[in-house]
Amino acid sequence: MNVMVSIMIISLTLSTILTTLNYWITLIKPDNEKLTPYECGFDPMKSARLPFSIRFFLVAILFLLFDLEIALLLPLPWAIQLPHPTHSLTWASIMLAMLGLGLMYEWTQGGLEWAE
Repeated sequence: MNVMVSIMIISLTLSTILTTLNYWITLIKPDNEKLTPYECGFDPMKSARLPFSIRFFLVAILFLLFDLEIALLLPLPWAIQLPHPTHSLTWASIMLAMLGLGLMYEWTQGGLEWAE
């Protein structure tokens, strides 16, 4: 229990220190562009129904896919402590190989190219 308490104290202290430093160090200089509700880059005087490029959505879906698959590998350090760690390492290797093959496929098909 002492280890958990010390980890909690260290993490809370570190996060408090970093948050406080971030608040003190950053320069907050609002200008006309930042004060407008349209900070996303669209001109607010034109139509709000501008078409998005489908590439934007494809890249976002690819990012989510690879990000979620990497999150599945997070329990791997704890799985190594199981009675049969080779099973965990085998499944992790298979998952990484599938991710690598998927990345190579998307790369060769041009799915990662933003500009045509």
